[in-house]
Amino acid sequence: MSKRTTKRKLSSTADAKTSGTRVLAAIGKRYGQESVRDRIRAFFLDNIGRVATREQIQKVARDPKTGRVPENWHQRLSELRTDEGYTILSWRNRGDLKVSEYLMPTSDRRVAAAKRLKIHHETWLRVLERANYRCEWQESGAVCGLKSGDIDPIGGGTVKLTPDHKRPHAIDPAADPKNLDAWQALCGRHQVVKKNYWDHTTGWLNVYAIVQAAPEAEKRRVYEFLKSYFGDKP
Repeated sequence: MSKRTTKRKLSSTADAKTSGTRVLAAIGKRYGQESVRDRIRAFFLDNIGRVATREQIQKVARDPKTGRVPENWHQRLSELRTDEGYTILSWRNRGDLKVSEYLMPTSDRRVAAAKRLKIHHETWLRVLERANYRCEWQESGAVCGLKSGDIDPIGGGTVKLTPDHKRPHAIDPAADPKNLDAWQALCGRHQVVKKNYWDHTTGWLNVYAIVQAAPEAEKRRVYEFLKSYFGDKP
């Protein structure tokens, strides 16, 4: 490691703030990478184990030339998880994280899924019409309903609807691009949630991620079930 790199890392550590046992991320340099994804990735890799806020991610995601915050920053964050295999935790995954806080605990990467097929343009228009131009994600009987241009009240940023395989890519990688019933319209946040529910290398349900994302009352029900199931077994 060069003296310059070491100095930069020490400086970044010194700039980070500590809140209790939480170490907060710091922006110790200008991120001028060409793509939004590259800039966000570099920021997280500079802040392994530190809590990053939505505002910080938006700041490093800004276009270096125009200074504008890209509307698709949340989707690019999702791609770091699903396409590149990085672990990026949110409040759904850890109780000590607040809404709109994120943490990359390690730079290790999982095996990423293979390249996905793209939906046929005409099919996507029909999916949007079926969805009434709103996110089709359903959970506990409620439909998300966010539409393109809305501001996501939880994830932040401007919503952009994108096509998603109804069946996980690992199970059905050859979904027909022209089959209306094989696709759904999802907002960026629920693209992330849905992908986290499935292990894209095996196609198995990721029960751990589902429980992490469940409301506290549902977590309690699972907890009581597991206590009853295991009894006094160690």
